[in-house]
Amino acid sequence: MTTRRFNNGHINYDSAMEELKQRDRDERVQLVLWKQPITTLKYFFLECTLKLSKSIYKMWERKLTVLFIFLLMMLVAVLYHTEGPHTTYFHLWRKEILWCSYWVGLGILSSVGLGTGLHTFLLYLGPHIAAVTLAAFECMSVNFPEPPYPDQIICPDEVEDTMSIWTIISKVRLEAFMWGAGTAIGELPPYFMARAATLSGIDPDDEDYEEAAQMFEDDLSDDRSLSTRAKLAMKKLVQRVGFFGILLCASIPNPLFDLAGITCGHFLVPFWTFFGATLIGKAIIKMHIQKIFVVMTFSEHHVEMLVDLIGYVPFVGPALQLPFKDFLRKQKQNLHHKPGEHVPASGSWLSWVFEKLIIIMVLYFVISIMNSMAQSYMARKQKIYREKKMDK
Repeated sequence: MTTRRFNNGHINYDSAMEELKQRDRDERVQLVLWKQPITTLKYFFLECTLKLSKSIYKMWERKLTVLFIFLLMMLVAVLYHTEGPHTTYFHLWRKEILWCSYWVGLGILSSVGLGTGLHTFLLYLGPHIAAVTLAAFECMSVNFPEPPYPDQIICPDEVEDTMSIWTIISKVRLEAFMWGAGTAIGELPPYFMARAATLSGIDPDDEDYEEAAQMFEDDLSDDRSLSTRAKLAMKKLVQRVGFFGILLCASIPNPLFDLAGITCGHFLVPFWTFFGATLIGKAIIKMHIQKIFVVMTFSEHHVEMLVDLIGYVPFVGPALQLPFKDFLRKQKQNLHHKPGEHVPASGSWLSWVFEKLIIIMVLYFVISIMNSMAQSYMARKQKIYREKKMDK
């Protein structure tokens, strides 16, 4: 075993390095805005500058591709602002592309998050599906006039005899698929990071990758913790079953799926095998499960039953029940306004609470990104310092 002189004595090199890494991790945990605001902001801006410079350098390396994309975008912009037979189609495509891009972006935010994801299903997609569900049962139709749908839901003049959950699922299929596709795209960074590390032989500055790489090499059979057993089970499933193992992991709520991406990248699983299974699992299978759950939960009779059950809560039940009933009543009234007619604000405290919840979660997401990027810059400095110290 290689030994180095460290702290005036001979000690095991690996154990010394591990001790330094653990000390650095403990130090990085303290680098957050509410504990070290000035240092955190400083490192955050330095990390932003570093990432920006790297991005510019990579764009310069691929300047012909960048130039082609720029010219293509300029051509599309000129055609869009030029009147002609194509104008109608361009406006229709613009609406669809923006709508799809919106949900893909929210899906990416939910999956990437730089250490913490913005739970956009709970904040955006889930409420959208719930609103469509409540409106479908009230209007007995999903053919809402466009515009104002999807910004505002208004009952159409034509109604249907029955309303099924499959009709509602079909109505929100595009939004759900795009959101699921966004979450699949958000799983690509761990895959590419691990793949690049395997091909180049250089370990990236990422604790999750270091932990996974150690798990690939070491025998962790003595560690019986639930987390370790779950990670080992996922690693073995992905290795042995391949495409269908990735598909299974992506089709269920799985907070450890980053490990699947790292495993696939580390063992050089082909890109389309990983991304194809992830896309099918997240955008089709998992999203249909989530859609069915939300639609069934917010079906008219289930909502009314839940509101009735609130009244049985001891002491505060009747007081809590009234605002929920008032909120549902006003929402149903708003569905029957005519397109273009002014809809008065409901003024419900439930709407106020939900708006503030969204603001708080978005702020937390932004703060977590700043903390994560500052810690990333600090980790890079610590790694350089460790290597210099261990070489002495």
